[in-house]
Amino acid sequence: MPTRPIEDHALLGDGRTVALVDRTGAVDWLCWPRVDSEAVFCSLLGTEDHGFWRLSPLGDGVSISRQYREGTLVLETRFDTPEGSIEIVDALPVGTDRPHLVRLVRGLGGRVMVRSEFVVRLAYGLTVPWVTHQQNQLCATGGENRLVLRTPVTHAGRDFRSYADFEVGEGDEVTFDLCHGLSYEAMPEALDVHLALQTTTDYWREWIAKAQVQGPYAAIVKRSLLTLKALTNSQTGGMVAAATTSLPEQPGGTRNWDYRYCWVRDSTLTLLALLQTGYVDEARAWRDWLLRACAGSPADMQIMYGVGGERLLPEWEADWLPGHGGARPVRIGNLASRQRQLDIFGEVADVMFQSVVYGQVPDADGLQRGLSLMKHIARIWREPDYGMWEVRGEPRHFTHSKVMAWVAVDRFVRLVEQLRADRVQLDPWRALRAEMHDWICRECLDPQGVYFVQHQGGRGLDAALLMLPLVGFLPARDPRMVATVAAIEKHLRQDGMVCRYVTDPSLDGLPRGEGAFVACSFWLVDNMVLQGRVDEARALYEHLITMRNDVGLMAEEYDPMARVMLGNFPQAFSHVGIVNSALNLQRVQGPARDRAEGKPGG
Repeated sequence: MPTRPIEDHALLGDGRTVALVDRTGAVDWLCWPRVDSEAVFCSLLGTEDHGFWRLSPLGDGVSISRQYREGTLVLETRFDTPEGSIEIVDALPVGTDRPHLVRLVRGLGGRVMVRSEFVVRLAYGLTVPWVTHQQNQLCATGGENRLVLRTPVTHAGRDFRSYADFEVGEGDEVTFDLCHGLSYEAMPEALDVHLALQTTTDYWREWIAKAQVQGPYAAIVKRSLLTLKALTNSQTGGMVAAATTSLPEQPGGTRNWDYRYCWVRDSTLTLLALLQTGYVDEARAWRDWLLRACAGSPADMQIMYGVGGERLLPEWEADWLPGHGGARPVRIGNLASRQRQLDIFGEVADVMFQSVVYGQVPDADGLQRGLSLMKHIARIWREPDYGMWEVRGEPRHFTHSKVMAWVAVDRFVRLVEQLRADRVQLDPWRALRAEMHDWICRECLDPQGVYFVQHQGGRGLDAALLMLPLVGFLPARDPRMVATVAAIEKHLRQDGMVCRYVTDPSLDGLPRGEGAFVACSFWLVDNMVLQGRVDEARALYEHLITMRNDVGLMAEEYDPMARVMLGNFPQAFSHVGIVNSALNLQRVQGPARDRAEGKPGG
């Protein structure tokens, strides 16, 4: 089975984990029981010997089309063959005691021979489980894991794989229920597949019906909101950055990272996307996850945490996996979790501030937390860090990091003012805010003092500079910002998309080359809106959304020359960009002005 392009995949989700299904009907990525657990189907990062489950017609001349059921994450894939047509319906059911994957094969016309090819591999493709076959049940056991497949068709084992061939005529339906459990506990109960599909359909439609979205981009925004919900843990409220690990940012390259964790820097943009579309409960859950995860000394704050707030995310390499398209190494865990990145302090302070602006009940310890955070920032803001792109070279004085440290102080001052907390003495913090602003405007411009650069003493550009007006550091029409945006458009823009920076081993410690970063491109849209270039912004937005795949998903990066997706998939930050930029285009007070000015939009 050749490596399938990233964009060939659709997403299933149940609030605990996600699965990726490619256009051929193969589930080639599934981690159970949680999104950051070990994969049981891992061919996405290897070969078919590393685990997959395909349901598809036998024979040649097959035409494939697919879609989600409207307003859901229930996937419907149609296969038209010379002998007839079938539809496969896939879902991760919601609300079940144990995680399930259900599949339904439905005959639409004629008679079609279908094959189920089932290859379970535990521990990211490393372990072949012990598989037993019964008439209507298959059981795969290895260590503490047990997978049970129930279906009326009988599978037979051959060469450490399980096969079942069966014929489907018009009106016929064949069900499959795969469940994960612990090998030392009772066998998990079977599901009624039809009922599970209907319950899951109803759940997603009821959830998306709450979206307060109108205008020409409403359907696109709703699809991105469903994707963000799928990447959110229903128990903890944490949202992972992406569903996958180690999908390469450069074909065959080494820029391969594990994104199945929750990044602090995503927090404010995610919060605003949820609040401005009416998802107050989800926004509160995300804020509460953030405050729990970051609890403790500010000096110990991390840039990312596990889904439950876990702090230890050791990075190691699965050296038995050849990687997606040969891109190695395949990394599990993320070493960057131990980096110092100053921008996270601004994100935490901004979430606290924005949530209060939107009328949420303030965190009971919010001011005390904030004061502790301010004292820490006052001590460290002049120190270098690794920046928002998590470079693995030497730390530097990154402009964006300094700006976000300024944001932390600014939001604390504004929060105290908003709450009218007279007991907090603000004069020292107003003075620190002014000192930081002056330092950045003096030290982080190019030698001619025209536009901002990536870091103090440098000459290179960085798409992170597009955040400066979005966080309220300077107005978008300030001459320095106008010049900065123009320079980024000239030097970092490719076919409408924006690269993060010019890759350089001396900066990031990695080989050159990567795709354009999707979220940065939406930041350019937002800057254009704030500069009054609304027609240009709309044209760019409509160009960007054409780069989604056929079911409305986007990866972390995109290669505008080869026109393929790169990086982990689907990427929350990309879909947050789709939502917020659409709102910025449609509302006088969208998320960009909202964040900068501290006024609720709508």
